[in-house]
Amino acid sequence: MAILVQPRFHYLTHTSPNPTYRPPTRPHRSSVAVASMPSKRARMESSAGRDTGAAVLWFKHDLRLDDHPGLAAASSCRTVVPLYVFDRRILSRFSDETLEVLLLALEDLRKSLKDQGSDLVIRLGTAEHVLQELVKEVKATKIFAEEEVEYDLRRMLDVVGKTLSTMSIPEGNPRFVLWNAPLYDIKNLKDLPAFYDEFEKLKFTAISPLLPPKLPNLKVELTWGSVPTLEDLKKFMNDCLGKSKDHWTSIKGISAESLFRSNKFVASRNQIQGLALSKTGDSNQSNSYNRSRNKRNESVFVTQRGNVVGGGTTVVLNALAAYLRYLEGTVRDDWQEVHEKLRIAESREGASFGTLFGPALRLGIISRRRAHYEAIKYEKERNGGFLSPFGYSAATVAAVADTVCSMEWYWLMASKSQFVDKGRYAIRIWRWKGFLIQYTVAGHEGPAILLVHGFGAFLEHFRDNINRIAEGGNRVWAITLLGFGRSEKPNVVYTEVMWAELLKDFIIEVVGEPVHLVGNSMGGYFVAIVAGLWPAVAKSIVLINSAGNVVPQYSSVPLSKERQTSAAAWLGARLLLFYLRLSIKNLMTNLYPTQVERADDWVINEMVRAGRKDPLYNSQTILALLREHCKGVTIRELDAGHCPHDEQPEAVNSIIQEWVVTVGARVLSGGRT
Repeated sequence: MAILVQPRFHYLTHTSPNPTYRPPTRPHRSSVAVASMPSKRARMESSAGRDTGAAVLWFKHDLRLDDHPGLAAASSCRTVVPLYVFDRRILSRFSDETLEVLLLALEDLRKSLKDQGSDLVIRLGTAEHVLQELVKEVKATKIFAEEEVEYDLRRMLDVVGKTLSTMSIPEGNPRFVLWNAPLYDIKNLKDLPAFYDEFEKLKFTAISPLLPPKLPNLKVELTWGSVPTLEDLKKFMNDCLGKSKDHWTSIKGISAESLFRSNKFVASRNQIQGLALSKTGDSNQSNSYNRSRNKRNESVFVTQRGNVVGGGTTVVLNALAAYLRYLEGTVRDDWQEVHEKLRIAESREGASFGTLFGPALRLGIISRRRAHYEAIKYEKERNGGFLSPFGYSAATVAAVADTVCSMEWYWLMASKSQFVDKGRYAIRIWRWKGFLIQYTVAGHEGPAILLVHGFGAFLEHFRDNINRIAEGGNRVWAITLLGFGRSEKPNVVYTEVMWAELLKDFIIEVVGEPVHLVGNSMGGYFVAIVAGLWPAVAKSIVLINSAGNVVPQYSSVPLSKERQTSAAAWLGARLLLFYLRLSIKNLMTNLYPTQVERADDWVINEMVRAGRKDPLYNSQTILALLREHCKGVTIRELDAGHCPHDEQPEAVNSIIQEWVVTVGARVLSGGRT
């Protein structure tokens, strides 16, 4: 086993977010719940008569009237004031293309509300301030909002709740009403199985979507506000940051592809192949929202890039109908365009649906259960009203159903990890490019350290490192990468560059300052890429039996956009997975040669679900290369296997803590290694 540590000195100093927040609990079963401020919540049944009070309906990621439980509950109030707040805490998670889709969806939502005699209040600012002012103005007694699983958005809801609880109006303190639109009626999250295969076997009946309710006419005089342009919206977001963080956040917009193309970093062949998903959310694009407005009547692909479906609910449902009917052919130009985009986006079997409709689903232009309902309805139309027990008859139906059910599953897992299964670490959720990522944090002061697991592992693989390193006077983050553990596993092409982009964005958005990067196995390879491409985010790197090429390799291979997965690769991956599941006990025993008991049932089961004695790593050869090519490297060798941080945690913790102190001392003295 070998541990390698490498300093990086190009970094900035920033204030870290408070890591001690604990989100309030939630009921295990409800689609609408009342929160008596600041955090008490109970089940609310819809009343038979009309509520005499006024309500504010706060839209966030639910930009529709169709299948909207919050809207259905609010419609019983005498007055309903719809609201959308451009709050940077919400907007910062979106790419430019998603922002374009958002703006067009808001225009359509406002039109739909006006058709019902209502309208949409639009404000820019912090949600708590906007809601406080609007509640006073309309004398609202209830505020309806969709519940969240993301840590930062849950903290935002908590701030809103506490702000509202301090208000005193003649009608009484306003109540916070949280709702959701689950695909299945699961009575208790404790009963949720740990494995998706077991969850599928339960065969829960999907809940049918709700039809739009009739809203009361809105007869209040308000300043409604207008939908901003994309340029104005981006200026607002930049102004919210302030000049002190301009340079730091600008790093987020520097994609791996832009660095490769500018020859600032010469990529190897493997790294070149990892650009597809990274490019999807590249915020360094200059899109013209006004040009998108001119396109929307001609196409369902309304953004400048034209990569995703956008518009209002009716437009998206029309595109979904075209997608489902791909095998039928069509003479309609708009449907032919959907079919063409489907073929381009099908990088893996079924991947095209998430690629084309992902932003519309995550913005709530259509709900997950509406998409599922339309797919199943079409499948029944094809089969005389029946569903076959042997699978779906159309690949597009399977793509929609599988994607939506997967999204629902990971939403449930995220809810369970925060509200039911506390475990040894407080799990938090971060959303990256629309996907749910689990992480944890320990410690309140000291240097920032990010722990990155290897292939097949998860943040809990650092079970005896996180708290111990934090107790040494550090702040420690550990993340479960996309596609592993209980983080979401979308149907995308996974590459090392994609994972490196994820880590870079996590450091900027979540940690908020440069970190000491610690990676085991493939995690070491990923953190080495991060430090090489974006050195400003890394104070140093610690490689624990790193996989991949961490020694500089150069290639002049041109960038390739070809991302199709061959049938042979698809079959080979499944055969490999089958073999690993059968052999994991023996494999894990080999990886823990000095303390076999550490390869216990817990770590083995979690891996199924999701060194000199190192059988996967020729440490002596790699160490010789590193000594030759990498200046300033410090090497520590332990008598352990491929995962020494879990096999001999005390020794590894001590090495990491000493290294962080050493780097800090060198920085203060102005020295370098």
